[in-house]
Amino acid sequence: MKKFFINLGFGSLGLVIGLLGMQVIHIQGKNETTGGNPAPKLHLQESPLPRDGTFTTSFAPIIKKAAPSVVNIFTTKNIKESADPRLLPFFNDPMFRRFFGGGDDEDEENPQPQQRPRGGRHPRNRQEQSLGSGVIVTDDGYILTNSHVVEGADEVKVVLASGREYAAKVIGTDPPSDSAVIKIEDGKGFPAITIANSDDLQVGDVTLAIGNPFGIGQTVTMGIIIATGRGELGIADYEDWIQTDASINPGNSGGALIDAQGRLIGLNSAILSGTGGNMGVGFAVPVNMARNVMERLVRDGKVVRGYLGVMPQPVTPEVSEFFKLGERSGALVAEVVEGGPAAAAGIKNGDVITEFNGKKIADPRHLRLTASQTQPKTTVPVKIIRDGKDQTVNVKIAEFPSEEFARSGRRGPPGKQAPDNDTLDGVEVADLDVRSRKQYNIPSNVKAGALVTNVEPDSTSYTAGLRPGDVILEMNRNPINSADDAVELSDKVKGPRVMLRVWSHGATHYVPVDTHKKDRSK
Repeated sequence: MKKFFINLGFGSLGLVIGLLGMQVIHIQGKNETTGGNPAPKLHLQESPLPRDGTFTTSFAPIIKKAAPSVVNIFTTKNIKESADPRLLPFFNDPMFRRFFGGGDDEDEENPQPQQRPRGGRHPRNRQEQSLGSGVIVTDDGYILTNSHVVEGADEVKVVLASGREYAAKVIGTDPPSDSAVIKIEDGKGFPAITIANSDDLQVGDVTLAIGNPFGIGQTVTMGIIIATGRGELGIADYEDWIQTDASINPGNSGGALIDAQGRLIGLNSAILSGTGGNMGVGFAVPVNMARNVMERLVRDGKVVRGYLGVMPQPVTPEVSEFFKLGERSGALVAEVVEGGPAAAAGIKNGDVITEFNGKKIADPRHLRLTASQTQPKTTVPVKIIRDGKDQTVNVKIAEFPSEEFARSGRRGPPGKQAPDNDTLDGVEVADLDVRSRKQYNIPSNVKAGALVTNVEPDSTSYTAGLRPGDVILEMNRNPINSADDAVELSDKVKGPRVMLRVWSHGATHYVPVDTHKKDRSK
């Protein structure tokens, strides 16, 4: 089992917080500013690193340059709790008090109901303190850090490498990207770090991580970039992680990941670990993403993301062959959201998006990130492949909505067996009706199709991912309106594979299914 640890540092119990598969749904900004503020004045140096293969004997000059910009962040949260746990409903249960004790105000043989314990039963406040890191990015005291370092804090203190301590306020947090901005309330002339272009990073580049692990003081570790553009890890909602083997430990969160020239390239955020300690697999938020979030939080007081209105999926070899694509990059449009920007621009199901606003699209995650970072109401060119031919459409990007799609259930009515040929081997289908829609939580925008009611576990359809509760919408680009349509079309399919378009678990995607039967005699 993979386990991700967000390196928040030490709370009141000195524990590392472990997260597995966390999904952040709502965009959140802790807004303490008003809209229309000027953008922070950053120190940018975006030229690529020289990559001539030479290696230095010491990084001391680089560390001396960057380390003063990295700060320790101390946060305090005020938490209200009951002074007497017996006020909780569970603790009021007599059987529970018998086994776990009722305190010095209760005698087991002669219980006195609802006696007031010494000191009263009034709620009391408890302070929870945590430790993290941050990076000064402007001369007037703006600091980038992780959202999970400062989110919900009632008090924030910043300690510079020189030992000077300042009060800071939270300008805004953005949990979907695990980025946040705080600002030292008074002062100027702070040691702002120089910022690089994280889009130019390459695997093998040297990285240095600076932070305050375990609260022992400012510490520097070295490694290289293992990968860029890591996603689908379940750490945050928008993921474009820099992966490094530079040691990242509790307390490092929000600290600087710098390149061999001392320029900021990322914010250390999480590690992959079975124990909570460093195992050489760390992740950092790219500075370009953090900058984008920072500019919106400072200027507008919130993060508003762009919305394209498609549900994309990866381009697999089967998809590439079926849709007549020359290569395996891009994002296949499995569904165009009705009334969305893509639908208005003429994008259709089955189109493959290869370029967005001049940027080549590698996969669905890349498309989602690129669209989200586009300002709403901006019109951008989008290149697509449709029926093997290149086209360009102009899309006016909208603001990302907060609605979620419904999830399907797991039981359904008996259905019709597909014909006894190789297509959709082992699948039973039924018509959609009120009962099945309620049982599977199928939304109204799925207007027609064939409901899958049973899939034999040893069939090729099961191997392809088809499950009861799925709704078959198309077969080889032909629409399916009923169970009879599915049975009739499956009988006519020729070739080694059939391409289904399926609604499943609140989303629509294409499913390639082999048309040969599995040998079940073994």
